[in-house]
Amino acid sequence: MATSKESSISIQIGLDENKIPETIHWSAPDGGVENAVAKALLLSLWDSETQETLRMDLWVKDMPIDQMQRFFHQSLVTMGQTYFRATEDEKMAQGFEDFAAFFAEKLNIK
Repeated sequence: MATSKESSISIQIGLDENKIPETIHWSAPDGGVENAVAKALLLSLWDSETQETLRMDLWVKDMPIDQMQRFFHQSLVTMGQTYFRATEDEKMAQGFEDFAAFFAEKLNIK
């Protein structure tokens, strides 16, 4: 099947002299996003040939811990939602939701 359209998402990372991220900017022109600022990213890609997840986890050095905790909590919630959309496995999706609630409770972020 031929691809009828292509879309692009770009990520620019500004590094300090020690190659530690100082800035993250991203663009997704088809989504109306141009040079938006972010403080962290978790990117996962599936390599079907090796059956492995490739990932990139970055955050800027001035990201506060409380924001990182909220970022992880919200990532857990959305992972459960995405898992359900992909598999329709309600039981495991509920497990994600339960763990995300536990995570939020232990960190007092709700």
